[in-house]
Amino acid sequence: MKVLIACECSGVVRDAMIRRGHEAMSCDLKPTEQPGPHYQGDVRDVLGESWDLIIAHPECTYMANSGVRWLDRDIARWKQMWEACEFFRLFLHHPCPRVAIENPIMHKYAKRWIGRTHDQVIQPWQFGHGETKATCLWLKGLPRLTPTNIVSGRVGRVHREPPGPQRKANRSRTYTGIADAMAKQFLQERPHEI
Repeated sequence: MKVLIACECSGVVRDAMIRRGHEAMSCDLKPTEQPGPHYQGDVRDVLGESWDLIIAHPECTYMANSGVRWLDRDIARWKQMWEACEFFRLFLHHPCPRVAIENPIMHKYAKRWIGRTHDQVIQPWQFGHGETKATCLWLKGLPRLTPTNIVSGRVGRVHREPPGPQRKANRSRTYTGIADAMAKQFLQERPHEI
């Protein structure tokens, strides 16, 4: 299978797909953190290629429920939210037969603009990581993920990430257990349709 991992610089999901025998490429404006197939640039440059599966991690800053309070404090954020929603919709309405979009819980304004809510909410502790981080998935032609290793020790590490230049990257990185579940389950089970 030919797989595009959009908006990923960590290489975590890309490498999980490669380990399962798929031809996978990550794409991000930033360089890849791990050596491997990576397109550094705008994902729209490669979206027109023939992909069997797209897993997208679009920017969530202006759509996440955790930041909704800033909409009333900075009027410019409304335009940024609209642009983020339009970018999200590129993946939601892409003709690829299998699409998964990952983002945190969205606020009501973003949900309204996108036009539909998520299909599933997963947590790292369901996939072998003793942490909490509610992650929503929008799915087309793919199954909902089944937990692979439910563990205790549910700590909100990402919520305690200290300020600094790596904060955003550390908070957005996909957990390896979730990436492995995507690589194993997304191309084997009965699909879920949007």
